[in-house]
Amino acid sequence: MFETRVEADFAAAHFLQDYHGKCENLHGHNYKVYAYARGEELDEGGMLLDFGILKGKLREVCKKLDHTNLNDLCENGVLVFKQNPSAERIAKYIFDKLQAELKQTSDTAKKSEAQLYRVDVFETPTSRATYRV
Repeated sequence: MFETRVEADFAAAHFLQDYHGKCENLHGHNYKVYAYARGEELDEGGMLLDFGILKGKLREVCKKLDHTNLNDLCENGVLVFKQNPSAERIAKYIFDKLQAELKQTSDTAKKSEAQLYRVDVFETPTSRATYRV
C-alpha cells in the first residue's frame, strides 16, 4: 500500500456555542491541515497521485475558510457547522470538499486508484482532530 500526504493552512475565527469555557468566546487559530491518499497501484509515471494535484485541491478548499468566521459559513442558506465549528467538524468538511474536488479531476481518476482516506486538522501544534474513512 502506498500513501501520500500534503499540507495546507488557513487562519480563521470561531466560537463554540455549546461549549462552556474560554472557547465559547470568539477567538482564532492558524490551522494546519494534512490530507492523505492511499492506494496499491501507481500510475505510469510511478506516482500514486501527483502531489501538485492533491496540494492544489486542498489549498482551494482551505482558501474558502481562510480569514472567515467559521460560525458564519453558509452553503445554500444553511450554516455549515451548526454554530459549532469544532476541529472534528472542520476535518469532515474539508474531507468531503476535497474528495468532491478530486473526483472532478479527470486526470486523477484515469492515472491511479488513489483514494483520499484521512484529513487531520490542527488547531494548535499539539491539538489535532482527524476524519478518516
